[in-house]
Amino acid sequence: MSEMVVKNKRPFGFYVCCVAFMFERMAYYSAKYLIFVFVAATVVTGGLGLTKVEAALIQSNLVAFTYLAPIVGGFISDRYIGARYCVPVGLALMAGGYFLGGSATSAAGMTVMVALVAIGTGLFKGNVSAINGSLFEDENQLDSAFSVQYSFVNIGSFIGTTAVGILVASTFAVGDIQGFRPAFQLCGLICAIDALWFLFGMKFLGEAGKKPFKAGKHTEKKVETEVKPLTKVEKRKVFAIVLVSLFSVVFWVFWYLTYLAAYDYGAQFINMAVGGFAVPLSWFDSLNAFVCIALGPVLAALWFKMSRSPKGDLSLFKKLGLGLGFLGMSFLMLVFAELSRGGVAASKASIIWLLLFGILLSVGEMLFSPLGNSFVTKHAPNKMYSVLMGVWILASFIAGKSYGYVYAIASNYPIMVAYVVIPVILFIAAVMLFVFDKKLVKLLEEETTAAAEEAAEAI
Repeated sequence: MSEMVVKNKRPFGFYVCCVAFMFERMAYYSAKYLIFVFVAATVVTGGLGLTKVEAALIQSNLVAFTYLAPIVGGFISDRYIGARYCVPVGLALMAGGYFLGGSATSAAGMTVMVALVAIGTGLFKGNVSAINGSLFEDENQLDSAFSVQYSFVNIGSFIGTTAVGILVASTFAVGDIQGFRPAFQLCGLICAIDALWFLFGMKFLGEAGKKPFKAGKHTEKKVETEVKPLTKVEKRKVFAIVLVSLFSVVFWVFWYLTYLAAYDYGAQFINMAVGGFAVPLSWFDSLNAFVCIALGPVLAALWFKMSRSPKGDLSLFKKLGLGLGFLGMSFLMLVFAELSRGGVAASKASIIWLLLFGILLSVGEMLFSPLGNSFVTKHAPNKMYSVLMGVWILASFIAGKSYGYVYAIASNYPIMVAYVVIPVILFIAAVMLFVFDKKLVKLLEEETTAAAEEAAEAI
C-alpha cells in the first residue's frame, strides 16, 4: 500500500472513487426529480399522463430501494466478488435503467427502470465507500478522507439538481414537448462514462477491492481468509456499529423532516423577496449542497489536524453528538422566526432565519454523515465490511420511510410546540452520546487493550 500513497497524503485512487461517486450522484438526483415530473406530466407535454400519486410512488420506490440494495451488494463483495468488479457492473445496470426510462411508455416501464437502478446502486454505492476506506492504512486519515468524499457527492447533487430543470424546460425541449426523455438518456450516458472512468482508474487502486473483503481490507497484509465465527471483540464492534446506526435513524428522520418544514413554513411565513427578487424556495436544496461542498475540505483539514495534535481527536461518538446538536439548533431557527412574527397571521419572518436553518442543518449533516463511513471502515470485521457499510446506508432507508409519519404527527400540534419538541429530542440523543462516550469507546477496544485497562483499574 505504501507505494500508492502520494505527498498530499491521499492516494490518487481515492479521487478516482470520489469522481465516480460524483458522476453517479449527478445522474441519480437528476433522475429522482425527472421521475416525478415525467410520470405526472400530460402526454401532450411529453409525459406519461399518470397521476401525481403514481409518480410519487415510483419516485419513493427509487429512493427506498437504492438505500436497501447496498446491503445485498455488500454481502456479495464481502463473500464472493471483489468490490472493484461490482462497481462498473453496477454503473452499467444504472445506465441501462436510465436509458430504459427515456423510452418508457407506462408505469411498468418505469418500474423496470427503478429495479435496474436499485440493483446497480446496490453494487455501486457501499462498495465505492468500502474501496475508498481500504485505501488508507492510517486510520487517522479516514474522517478527513470521507469528509472530502462527501463534498464530491454534493458537487454531483448540486450540478444535477441545478441543471436538470433547465435542460428539460429549454435545452432539450421541442415546442410544447418537454425534454424528459433526452434528460433520462443523459443520465444513462453519465453512468456509462462513469463506468469507463472507473475501469480506467482501477490501476490506481492497488490491491484494494480485488478480493472479497473477508480476505481483509488491506490485502497486502497477512490476514485470515477462512470464514470463522465472529470473536467477542468483533461482536462488540458489530454491536457498536448497529447502535450508531440507530442514532443515524434518529438523525435522518429529522434531517428529512427539515425539507418538509422548510417548504411548508417557508411558503407560509417567510418573506422570500430580496431586493425585489423572489427567491425560489427550491433553492433551499442548493443551499444545502453548497454548504456541504464548502465544509468538506474545512472539516477534512480540521479532523486531520486534531488527529495529529497531542490531545488527540474527538471520538466519533462525540462528533456524531455534535451533528445531532447542530441539527437540533437548526429547528430552533424556526422557533425564533415564529417569535419574530409575534404570532400575527399576516406577518412574515425574515429570510435570514431560513438561511440559518439551512446552514445549521448542513453543518450537522457534514459532522454526522461522512463519519459513518469512516467508523465502519475502522471497526467492521473484514468478513462483514461491506455488509456493515450497507447497514449504515440502510438507516437512511428506514428514516426515509418514517419521516412522513413523523411529519403527520407534528402537523397536529402548533408550530411552536412541534419545533421545540424536535430539537429537545435531538439534544437528548446528542447528550447521550457524550455521557456514554467512554463506555461506547470501550466497545471498540481490542481485547488486549481492554484487559490491560481493567488490570490497571484493579491496582
